[in-house]
Amino acid sequence: MLAERFRQEVVKSKPIFFNQPMRFAKLSTRREFIGTSALAVASVAHGAKSSKWKPIFNGKNTKGWHKPAGKVSHGTGGHWFVEDGALVGEQDPPGSGNGGILLSDKKYGDFELEIDMNPDWGPCSGIFFRCNERGHGFQMYVDYHDRGNVGHLRGEMPGSFAMMPFKIFGEMKDGKLNGLRSEPDPRRAKWPEGVYNKICKADEWLKAWKVNDWNTCKLRCVGKYPKVNVWINGLHVADWDGATSTLPGYDKDRVFKTLGRSGSIGLQVHGGKGWPKGAVVRWKNIRVREL
Repeated sequence: MLAERFRQEVVKSKPIFFNQPMRFAKLSTRREFIGTSALAVASVAHGAKSSKWKPIFNGKNTKGWHKPAGKVSHGTGGHWFVEDGALVGEQDPPGSGNGGILLSDKKYGDFELEIDMNPDWGPCSGIFFRCNERGHGFQMYVDYHDRGNVGHLRGEMPGSFAMMPFKIFGEMKDGKLNGLRSEPDPRRAKWPEGVYNKICKADEWLKAWKVNDWNTCKLRCVGKYPKVNVWINGLHVADWDGATSTLPGYDKDRVFKTLGRSGSIGLQVHGGKGWPKGAVVRWKNIRVREL
C-alpha cells in the first residue's frame, strides 16, 4: 500500500526528492539505494518535504542576525563585522574577555546547515543550534586551540554536557600553526556504549581538516530529541541520537524543556582571557535547508 501511494504521488506531481541534486556522497551499494528510496517513500507518506537551500548570511552585513538583548554566560555579544565577504567575530574589545553569541533571527527545528569556517588558531568558538536568547543550545565544537575539538557535540545550558572523544593540539613553527596532532580525551574512557552512534577516528579527522584554510561543515538536526549528524569536508565526524544517547548526566527531557523544539542558529565568541588578543573566527557561505 505504501509503495502504491508513493507511485500515485509521483504521477500526480513532480518528484519531491529525485529531481533535486544530491549533496551527499555517491550511493555505492544497492543497500544504500534501497535505504534512501525507503526514506523518500516514508517522507511522502507522512506529507513531509524538504525546502530549498537558502542563504542566511548575505556576505555584506549582519542583516538577519542579532545579539541577545542581555548579557549571556560569555558576555554581551562580542564584536561582529563583515570583511572580504566573511562574517568575523572577536571579543569586544579584543582581549577583554567579553564574548557572547550572534543568533539568526529565524528559528529552526529540523534542518540541514552548511557553513564554511576559517578560525585563527587559539579562539574557542562553536556553532549553536536550537539556541535560545540566553545562549543555551546544542553546540558543535569549534574549539580551535590546544586541548580543543572541532566537529563533536556539547550541550551549552544549565546542566551542560560534553561529548569530546579526542583533543587537538597545535604544532607550531616560527610562531605559526604548521600542523595538528591529537590525544584521546580522558573523559571518553568513562563512557558506556551508545554515547554516539558513530564518531570518526582522530587520524581521519586530522587528514580531512585543512590547516590555515577554509573548511566546510555540514550539520543535520532532526527530531524532538534531535538526531544530529556532522560532516567536515565530507568526513562523517559524528552521528548522535538525542533520544537514545547513554552519556552520563544527559537528560533528554530536561534538555527539551530547556530548549524546546526549535531555536536560532548561533555563532559563538567565547568569553574569558583564553581568547588571544586580535584573534578572530570567520564564517561564510552560510545556508540552511529546512526539513
